[in-house]
Amino acid sequence: MKLAIEIGSVAADKLSLTTEWVQFAEKLGINMAFSAEAWWSDAVTPLAYLADKTEHIKLATGIMQITARTPAMTAMTALTLHDLTEGRFVLGLGASGPQVVEGLHSVPYTTPLTRLRETVDICRMIFAGEKVRYDGKVFQLPLPDSEGKAIRIAHDPADVPIYLATLGPNSLRYTGAAADGWLGTSFSPDHPEAHLDFINKGINDATRKIQDLDLCVSVRVEIGDDVEQMIERRKQGVAFNMGGMGSATTNFYNDAFKRAGYTEDALAIQSLWLAGKRDKAAERVPDAMVTQFQALGTEDMVRERLRKYRDVGVTTLKLGLDSAGPIGPKRYALLETIVDMVEGL
Repeated sequence: MKLAIEIGSVAADKLSLTTEWVQFAEKLGINMAFSAEAWWSDAVTPLAYLADKTEHIKLATGIMQITARTPAMTAMTALTLHDLTEGRFVLGLGASGPQVVEGLHSVPYTTPLTRLRETVDICRMIFAGEKVRYDGKVFQLPLPDSEGKAIRIAHDPADVPIYLATLGPNSLRYTGAAADGWLGTSFSPDHPEAHLDFINKGINDATRKIQDLDLCVSVRVEIGDDVEQMIERRKQGVAFNMGGMGSATTNFYNDAFKRAGYTEDALAIQSLWLAGKRDKAAERVPDAMVTQFQALGTEDMVRERLRKYRDVGVTTLKLGLDSAGPIGPKRYALLETIVDMVEGL
């Protein structure tokens, strides 16, 4: 099982710290570093900066939002990063959610899976060096009844892996059928069927093998003795995912917890959150909605949690290390400890 880190938001006064963090991870043998975008900074620019500051670690977007760019621009950006990193770039894509897509990008959140599928198709056409001709439901290239013509991007064919951040059943099936990797969230190794049953269905339908897909799953890690305090501190974040990461009708995180057997809890927390009762929503989170979806506790407890992730088939763990505070000695030490744990499994 390989390991990945998150870069986090990048600020001018912390650029050297971010660079040193990724370089430290590279020396430890960490496989990938992920740059995200939501409503703070884009996922691409930090990787372009880090491309010249690293040598071996893969640099990945986790994720580029498909509504923020046209498919062709997504592909051209990916090829640029492929060149800048000398082949170390991984293109992580996702549909995001209606609040961000419609609130920030002014794009209707309709047929997100169709948009994702067509974006992947067009990107792969461009990566293969083909002229772009595509007749989809969302994208038509060239645009019909226009002066546009089919264009081939001026770049040699390139192998750019595509990872998809998906949570819904249909999108999970598509991930299994078409992606090089899955960026999983709201995942519990105690309830892997909530995600992996759908991924495996897609794999089987496409006559692929599970080995064709890197199951890259996010997990927040905290090591210490005061387990009760750790759990209580994490409940606010769970409540936010249940109520704040989507609308009242569209919340993929909430739905994933329902599939894992927490329907009553997920709906109750969401209702409290949407009513503005955020403290009450956090109080409503049962301990298991923290402990079964994260890795926290003593070193022995965390080691066994990591073993569970490996045993259910996770091939890459994307580590959330916010428990150690900002980039500094505590975070470095935590990463070293986790590397040692995984090597000893």
